[in-house]
Amino acid sequence: MAEAEVPEVLVSVDVETSGQSPSVGSLLSIGACLVDEPAVELYLELKPLADRPWSDEAEAIHKLDRSRLEEEGLTPETAMERFAAWLIDACGRDSRPVFVGFNSPFDWMFVADYFWRYLGRNPFGVSALDLKSYYMGREHVTRWSETRRVNVDRQLRCDPDHSHHALDDARGQAAIARVLLGRE
Repeated sequence: MAEAEVPEVLVSVDVETSGQSPSVGSLLSIGACLVDEPAVELYLELKPLADRPWSDEAEAIHKLDRSRLEEEGLTPETAMERFAAWLIDACGRDSRPVFVGFNSPFDWMFVADYFWRYLGRNPFGVSALDLKSYYMGREHVTRWSETRRVNVDRQLRCDPDHSHHALDDARGQAAIARVLLGRE
């Protein structure tokens, strides 16, 4: 099948982390759903990496308890294997999953790092669709500060639902993507 013929499936992904980048934080939770079928979803919680710092500031936002994750979270290898398997099940073996995020550079950075580090491959490839950037271009927004989620929700008339729970936020991002892409 030629590259242009490979069906693309948009996958909304959100993460919660213990720090600002993979070198100084752990990936703690992953929420994902199909943009066009948000009920097709995945939620995973991961054990924090022992050699990475823990940010109390980040914890105040995501509300994930370190000791609970250390006990109940999946190992990074298991979590990324489950995520990769879910992508095949949800998108189909002959489709290309496209990572969609609201501030994709942040979320994609963690997901890409963990896929490469623990599976040796990234099913999303080397790029992602960033809804903030798409919104700026579509709505002729000239200031990055105007792309805060509350502003975007209000402008696009989406329900404000940014809770910092990875799956809830992935669903909310999927709704924004459908509006921006004219799929509503």
